[in-house]
Amino acid sequence: MTAHNLLTDNPELYEARFPDPDRLAARWTEDCLRRHRAGPRVLDLGCGTGRDAAHLHGGGRTVTGADLSEAMLDHARTHHPGPSYVHADLHDFDLGEFDAATCLDSALLYCHTNDQLAGFLTACHRALAPGGLLVAEMRNGAYFLGRTDLLDTPAVNSFTWHGVHYRSTTTLTVDRTAQLLRRVRVWTSADGMPPVEQRSAWRLLFPQEAHALLAAHGFEVLELHDGPGPRTEPPWREGLLPGSTTDADRLHLVARRAR
Repeated sequence: MTAHNLLTDNPELYEARFPDPDRLAARWTEDCLRRHRAGPRVLDLGCGTGRDAAHLHGGGRTVTGADLSEAMLDHARTHHPGPSYVHADLHDFDLGEFDAATCLDSALLYCHTNDQLAGFLTACHRALAPGGLLVAEMRNGAYFLGRTDLLDTPAVNSFTWHGVHYRSTTTLTVDRTAQLLRRVRVWTSADGMPPVEQRSAWRLLFPQEAHALLAAHGFEVLELHDGPGPRTEPPWREGLLPGSTTDADRLHLVARRAR
């Protein structure tokens, strides 16, 4: 199997590698939206396979899922129907007006440069009605200040899909000059597929930097914390309120369009 990105080009494989049968990420998002009384129109940016968008839609919201991958969008339309799914680039989009925009699983951090981050926030501000919410969940750049535990040893994961055993070895490095967390992931499988190497990166965004960027683009930060969230340990569950620290591996953001 050849692929530009093995998981992105094969959405069913993505869902097998990252199962979320309880829709924890979408339930956490819905909790944020309810606590801050967001209206029903939601734009899910970087919607991927559409699982979270469909869950929000099933709860009564009017959802548009946006992604750059046509393979993901085709999968979402077939397997997670309900929302409208559209092709869009996070760096600059104009998709109408919404009451909330969500951006989960570090999708925001694919905005690598300051110009790309500014483009994303400008487009979000344009997309949101006055008082609309931006809800994001991502890696926390502050975690890598003085810590190397995620960098010292490659992470190895394996799973079986359609009877084939897949194995991934992921190495993370910090590019301090570009302020990026770079990832090299090598895939192998038991079906004789040649090894596939994929390279990607996330912007290392720091809490105070996030505050400044959001304020500069017309947002008021309502929540910025390291957990609990859908990918923290222990994970978020119903009834848990946001914490007050920004020290752990994940960063959770709720901001309101202030002007």
